[in-house]
Amino acid sequence: MNSLKQKTVSGLLWSIIDNLAKYGLQFIVGIILARLLSPTEFGLVGMITIFISISNSLVDSGFSQALIRKNNAEAKDFSTVFIFNLAFSIIVFCLLFLSANAIGSFFEQPKLVLLVRVFAINIIINAFALVQRTKLTKDLDFKTQTKISLLSGSISGLLAIVLAYNGAGVWSLVAKTTIFNILTVLLLWYLSKWKPQLVFSSQSFKELFSFGSKMVAAGLLDTLYRNVYYVVIGKYFTPAELGFYTRAEQFNNLPSSNLTTVIQRVSYPALSQLQDDKVRLKQGYKKVITSTMFVSFISMLGMAAIAEPMILTLIGEKWEQSIAYLQLLCFVGMLYPLHGINLNMLKVQGRSDLFLKLEIIKKLIAIPTIVIGIFWGIKIIIIGMIVNSIIAYFLNSYWSGKLINYSMREQILDITPSFLLAIIMAIIVYFIGSLLPFSNFYILIIQIITGGIIVFSFCELTKMNAYIYIKDTVKSKLKNSRNGER
Repeated sequence: MNSLKQKTVSGLLWSIIDNLAKYGLQFIVGIILARLLSPTEFGLVGMITIFISISNSLVDSGFSQALIRKNNAEAKDFSTVFIFNLAFSIIVFCLLFLSANAIGSFFEQPKLVLLVRVFAINIIINAFALVQRTKLTKDLDFKTQTKISLLSGSISGLLAIVLAYNGAGVWSLVAKTTIFNILTVLLLWYLSKWKPQLVFSSQSFKELFSFGSKMVAAGLLDTLYRNVYYVVIGKYFTPAELGFYTRAEQFNNLPSSNLTTVIQRVSYPALSQLQDDKVRLKQGYKKVITSTMFVSFISMLGMAAIAEPMILTLIGEKWEQSIAYLQLLCFVGMLYPLHGINLNMLKVQGRSDLFLKLEIIKKLIAIPTIVIGIFWGIKIIIIGMIVNSIIAYFLNSYWSGKLINYSMREQILDITPSFLLAIIMAIIVYFIGSLLPFSNFYILIIQIITGGIIVFSFCELTKMNAYIYIKDTVKSKLKNSRNGER
């Protein structure tokens, strides 16, 4: 038990560092590129995002989730998945390559044809490292992944900035992604102990596919839903407006999606090892939810409060239209980690069938709001996303709670203190920013410091459970590190 706890805490901290290294660098690079490039160029990449994302989901086929969940996974299982992923990636690449003309015609953007074909190469590149990354995640080895992200992100980001500065335009964005993926694959092969064998087991394939097929179907639905807004905005609005939306989403994703990724990739393999012990599983699950949502509410509602001075300071007035989009998206993003945790429980319990049914129901509910948004504008689309996110939470938490006797009511009671603290902090910070007669830079600094003081002071005075758990976990890890923990 202690060994698992230590590995989980270590994995969590290294996963946080990994995401900060990877997405933090991307965020900084994105700010520089946003000053060098136009909203239209970001919009062009946004138009093809859905096709690349769906293709990557298809190639993964849910096998990585199945491998992580399988406690007795053997060498033949990993090699079988590697061979399948690589072969299927070539098929998907060919289909996307041939579809490039149709995609360009749909958006009435001829430039997209070559963009799609070049970007599609990344599907094959990524397939070479899916299993290596899965193996490291299963072993809770995020330290190695952190090193890889830091090096790949630094080199690819620097090259993209140089290209953009020299007039490469949208191709600097394509180069950033491609170079990052190539370096990541090379480093994963060099640093990972696992290497594929020429073994393909039909028995292993069938076993993993029985779980993974439902996961890939659910993953495709979720990918389609998350990216369909790019298609709708790109088709019915201008590339520049899509650029404003994608830039707002990238700001939103820095805390929300990264936190979700960190929690999912660590909690899933860790909780999977407790899948047969319902008491310990519930205890661990409850701690994950309360501590995660404390961070999510504070970061997302805080970002909504400082959105205006943050965007104007970091990327300039030409992106002003992104401010309102970001403020609304923060209310969508604050629930992302909660969705991820609840859905993780369904995977831990082997209920990929229920996972898929819930995804179908949630995506059907979302269709009306997307259609309405076409006629009423991007803000209405995002408001619909907020409504759908709330409905999705109730569906996810009801079923995951039933599996381990942790009801939706208990969950809400556990996370409400963090939400109330975050909303009060955000209101105070917002009004301070609207009243101060300083430049946006100084307003942003004052708002961040004020928000931090409010949260820290309240948590120290009240000894809020979620805060104390996070504080004790970090202190314990630092203490173990000083004592020579590796």
